[in-house]
Amino acid sequence: MLKALKSCTAMTIAVVVGVQPAIAQMVTEVGPGEGEVNIVAWPGYIERGETVETFDWVTGFEEATGCMVNVKTANTSDEMVALMNEGGFDLVTASGDASLRMVAGNRVQPINIDLIPSWSTVDDRLKEAPWHYVDGVHYGTPYMWGPNVLMYSTEVFDEAPTSWNVVFEEMNLPDGEPNEGRVQAYDGPIHIADAANYLMYHQPELGITSPYELTQVQYDAALDLLRVQRQLVSRYWHDAFIQIDDFKNEGMAASGSWPFQVNLLQGDGAAVASTIPQEGATGWADTTMMHVDAENPNCAYMWMEHSLASNLQSDLSVWFGANPAVPAACTDGRGMQTAEGCTKNGFDEFDRIKFWTTPVSSCESQEECVPYYRWVSDYIGVIGGR
Repeated sequence: MLKALKSCTAMTIAVVVGVQPAIAQMVTEVGPGEGEVNIVAWPGYIERGETVETFDWVTGFEEATGCMVNVKTANTSDEMVALMNEGGFDLVTASGDASLRMVAGNRVQPINIDLIPSWSTVDDRLKEAPWHYVDGVHYGTPYMWGPNVLMYSTEVFDEAPTSWNVVFEEMNLPDGEPNEGRVQAYDGPIHIADAANYLMYHQPELGITSPYELTQVQYDAALDLLRVQRQLVSRYWHDAFIQIDDFKNEGMAASGSWPFQVNLLQGDGAAVASTIPQEGATGWADTTMMHVDAENPNCAYMWMEHSLASNLQSDLSVWFGANPAVPAACTDGRGMQTAEGCTKNGFDEFDRIKFWTTPVSSCESQEECVPYYRWVSDYIGVIGGR
């Protein structure tokens, strides 16, 4: 993890100092497939029925196009940035805290939306989202979005926690036992934003308007809160399946999590549930982006078109507990998802989610903000000791 964090710093600095991306030559037509496509993806995002047989949106694509899908799983945005910096991949399913770094670092190329017939079906809220649409140029195809939820044990909590304080402040939980050693936190510098989001609600005098645009004073307050949390956390998780195991076997009470873990645990009969507390939540909106030196651009464009298929978007929405980039996937009946399911996943809560984005020094809400390379080094310092 630390290696991945450090290796992304060079591209982070490019964002901080405002380097403008060089515009690569845009693909103008899609030709025959090259035979494969290599994708860096979040866990659970590209399934071929190996985990659960009914969730398979790869096999049919391979049969139809002749493009074999090879997936490299990454557990954090920083790992994704590091892998794309190394090269050898065609596509990446990037969250907002990685996408702008890759644009500024010239790791991804502009996307010709005219070559993606299903582009018109994409949610209008995502078509020109600032984490992939830069200076009038599209750098990707929206894929999936959702909140970072508070997952909790229903054996510990009789009712859903109303605040993130159960993972940020020392206290006894409803079962009468301390939370120390029974809570977890996300293993990544972007977790600083979760602390800032908590402070936005509980310390309004700090004047935080965005958890990603922090003055030095606001930033210091967030780090202080994380130092308190450090005394409570049993594990900083970045592997979804390790967190699942911890909630099954290690007596965990609460943690920030993704709907993916919640769904798998509930499907396995575990006593867990999730909520978005009163402070709101950070979240992620992921974009399929193409490497500037993609060796298989035709298969890559075929996959981006396939990724917007209503049945794929619908089934992935059910599998991951997230929201489709194609609204029709909630209602058209071509996949497993339903309107009620999308409502449960927070489809109508888009404006309440503070989506991951890369912190930069030249920010909109303040005169000067703490840039991401500082987040990287300082976060390592916080989690490195008690």
